Amino acid sequence: MTVEKIDTLVVGAGQAGLAMSEHLSDCGIRHLVLERHRIAERWRSERWDSLVANGPAWHDRFPGLTFDDIDPDAFAPKERIADYFAAYARHIQAPVRCGVEVRQVEKTIGRPGFTVATSEGLIEAVNVVAATGPFQRPVIPPLVPEDAGVVQLHSNAYRNPDQLPPGGVLVVGAGSSGVQIADELARAGRQVHLSVGPHDRPPRRYRGRDFVWWLGVLGIWDQAAPRQGAEHVTIAVSGAQGGATVDFRRLATRGITLVGMTRSFGRGIMHFAPDLAENITLGDRNYLSLLDAADAYVARNGLDLPEEPAARHFAAAPDCVTDPIGELDLAAAGITTILWATGFAADFGWLKADIFDAQGRPRHQRGVSAEPGIYFVGLPWLSRRGSSFIWGVWHDAKFVADHIATRRRYLAYEASPQCETEDA
Repeated sequence: MTVEKIDTLVVGAGQAGLAMSEHLSDCGIRHLVLERHRIAERWRSERWDSLVANGPAWHDRFPGLTFDDIDPDAFAPKERIADYFAAYARHIQAPVRCGVEVRQVEKTIGRPGFTVATSEGLIEAVNVVAATGPFQRPVIPPLVPEDAGVVQLHSNAYRNPDQLPPGGVLVVGAGSSGVQIADELARAGRQVHLSVGPHDRPPRRYRGRDFVWWLGVLGIWDQAAPRQGAEHVTIAVSGAQGGATVDFRRLATRGITLVGMTRSFGRGIMHFAPDLAENITLGDRNYLSLLDAADAYVARNGLDLPEEPAARHFAAAPDCVTDPIGELDLAAAGITTILWATGFAADFGWLKADIFDAQGRPRHQRGVSAEPGIYFVGLPWLSRRGSSFIWGVWHDAKFVADHIATRRRYLAYEASPQCETEDA
């Protein structure tokens, strides 16, 4: 059997894989990017139809290519984002091979490198970069049995309201996905319950600047580690409808019934934690903290940005917050669908190396694993808060590519004959 040989193999041709390819090329490193589907496939086939980027076009992109057909302050639709990455692959002449699945990566015994089993044969690579991103395996809590008489699907399988059977919908999870889907369903005339857990709730814009700008000038994107307990915090932010601050009170006034964190299910009844008011209060506190930091930055630097006192005014708490629902009979409430916007888990089952913790998360330092030659890009908090975002992964990939280049120089080193004689 013919075995293909390559210096560095990149697994995945999404934003992480393409960023990696660009920097490897800049370092003169021969490499190959394998993608089991199409470039940026998850943007095309694993997201709902109306999804747009959570950041404006001037920000959510790579440095080398702009969105030439979108206002810089607008939010790119998902298909346009996928097209952008396909164009970027052409722009950098990335050596992407689509339709090839990586099935297993094992250490090659007796020499540096790895043997990679793919759907099209074997590849030997000195380095392997896992660029499959953070959204690999949808997580649905094992609370509601399949025979409960209600349709259940994860947010990655949701496309539009017409896809769901007639009736009400319980959306579990109030991060960006859950909030946007709940809002879309309510606008389509569905009766919606939204289960709200702990979350951060940044302003979409404040004093004429998008929140991504504030996170940049305040240095928050570059935070090297999350605050205690916030490693996997849910962030409620949206670019939908032109971009507006997520306001749970406003969602309630438009007919969405808010409930606390989903806790258990039995005999057709869903039970919720009595934490709704607390979760909204903590979200408000996070929101106000960013406003405070922004105001202080403006004052300290003498910026001419308009004050916005109305941003600190909250509407009165709706009835569903002051008198929360503790349990809900799904059939009696007319709920026919549970939509789980409960995130994703990593799935590196194809990577056979002792570099994962008990939860299956890779052990690494800025993407450099404990196994020489295995690297990761595109994961949350790989090096900073912005690591899993489009612009952040580009910078992380540069560090990893530089590390691979340095390792190549060590592996290529040969002692001079004089040194070998002296050592003898």
